[in-house]
Amino acid sequence: MEPERGPLRRCLVRREQAPREEMLRFVVGPDQTLVFDAGATLPGRGLWLSAAGDVVEMALKRGVFPRAAKQPVTVPKELRGQVEALLRQRIFELVGLARRGGGAISGFEKAREWLVSGKAGLVLQALDGSVEERARFVGGRDIPVVTVFTAAQLGQVFGREHAVHAVIAAGRLAEKIQIEALRLAGVAAAGPSGQ
Repeated sequence: MEPERGPLRRCLVRREQAPREEMLRFVVGPDQTLVFDAGATLPGRGLWLSAAGDVVEMALKRGVFPRAAKQPVTVPKELRGQVEALLRQRIFELVGLARRGGGAISGFEKAREWLVSGKAGLVLQALDGSVEERARFVGGRDIPVVTVFTAAQLGQVFGREHAVHAVIAAGRLAEKIQIEALRLAGVAAAGPSGQ
């Protein structure tokens, strides 16, 4: 079991505790509208959910947000779709930050060099890339792999037309991108979100 990295938060639906960076935080804005706080930095009392699409749906069905906030709350339509979109945007921005800081590289050969040398902490691969080619790139190494973007989207981060393989240098940024990808996978896994 991994040691705790910070304070725990309790899910309003499952009643389970988990580290805050692995959960979804919502706040009620001044206009009483529910807002997904992707970075967990907005002011106000946090309303926490486990990062799973079915939990978001159950929270809406059971009306847990107004009850937990102790006030009427306007919940946006397609809340789960908004959560997915914001998490995807957050990952995109974090990968861009890593690239601008010299901690990310794309392209099969260059990325593979980082992977072989042990510099890589995380592998990013395009959703629409060949499954065989993606497996060949990783080469059976025990390294986290994230596939949340198409080749065109991943290429956009690196200023290219498309990119199938990219790596993020080992470190806190790679860990953060992996956590965000796990949150996104949890929310997106429970079926169609209406997007």
